Amino acid sequence: MSALLTPANLLTALIALNFITFAAFALDKHRAEHNQRRIREATLLRLALFGGTPGAYAGRAAFRHKTRKQPFNRQLATIAGLHMAGIAFAAWWLAAP
Repeated sequence: MSALLTPANLLTALIALNFITFAAFALDKHRAEHNQRRIREATLLRLALFGGTPGAYAGRAAFRHKTRKQPFNRQLATIAGLHMAGIAFAAWWLAAP
């Protein structure tokens, strides 16, 4: 079981998740333009929460999608802030003697 939790596997999973998140923003934008069934905002935010925040921000910028939705933007920024705090805490924890 511990062989699955290697740094390389975690990095690969995060990269894949960010590609999936980016693609979800692209698909949702396409569906919005063609009056088709959309991807729920909760799903897009969940993808970001699980580690796809860079993909979410890249998708927003590339497709100009969800840029004016204030509740969505605040929630995405909160998720990004939590990730940054977690990274800072992990760096502090690992640097402590």
